[in-house]
Amino acid sequence: MTRVLLAGFAGSMGQEVVKLVKGMPGVEITAGLAHRLTSQNPEDYGLAAGTPMYTSLDQVEAGVADVWVDFTLPSSVYQNVKFALEHGFTPIVGTTGLTDQQEAELKDLAQTQGLGGLIAPNFGMSAVLLMKFAKEAAKYFPDVEIIEMHHADKKDAPSGTALATAKMIAEVSDRTAPNSVETLPGARGGDYEGIKIHSVRLPGYVAHEQVLFGGPGEALTIRQDSFDRSSFMSGVKVALEKASDLDQLYVGLENIL
Repeated sequence: MTRVLLAGFAGSMGQEVVKLVKGMPGVEITAGLAHRLTSQNPEDYGLAAGTPMYTSLDQVEAGVADVWVDFTLPSSVYQNVKFALEHGFTPIVGTTGLTDQQEAELKDLAQTQGLGGLIAPNFGMSAVLLMKFAKEAAKYFPDVEIIEMHHADKKDAPSGTALATAKMIAEVSDRTAPNSVETLPGARGGDYEGIKIHSVRLPGYVAHEQVLFGGPGEALTIRQDSFDRSSFMSGVKVALEKASDLDQLYVGLENIL
């Protein structure tokens, strides 16, 4: 039995993970972490009666789970994953907002601790394929910009998926953003190694991304849409099924498929 501590179990994504695990044989949620709770009854969150619900890291008991699934906030994810690795949990991380330096530090810590795990900018298969296709297209279309659109409550910008897409494109494309005058500062978006990224935050959206390539007399657009948070659960399921076999801390779902 794979025992899971679910950090962020009270949130929208956390509740989707609760539903997922209930339908997975051999996996169970044995503890939860949430900084704010509206109820002290685990069953109100879909957890089994008696499941420990922690509100801070210092309450987490040793050995309470094998895997640490994290869908929390950008402001807390680094400390959460660092704590998980230091205390023997295999992390499966869907929270975005980690910097390159933080990811490198966590990978080094995982190696020191002899643990594997996964940090995934996106668990949706359509998003993983978008990144893969965009990287391939960038070999032929060096002129590219990214537009990502998310719900109004998303805390970080750009999204982890958009940033991961830009990083993958930058691996194969030597791109320099054209000089332009911004009559309104920020109008051209953020810049990752010459790749412009534009973030939209509006109610009604869930998670969407477009990668726009332009060339002489032609254009190519690659787009993916996640209309419901349940779309991310296929990737979480794969990560949970493979958690015990991970021999290092991977970044990107595509690396364990």
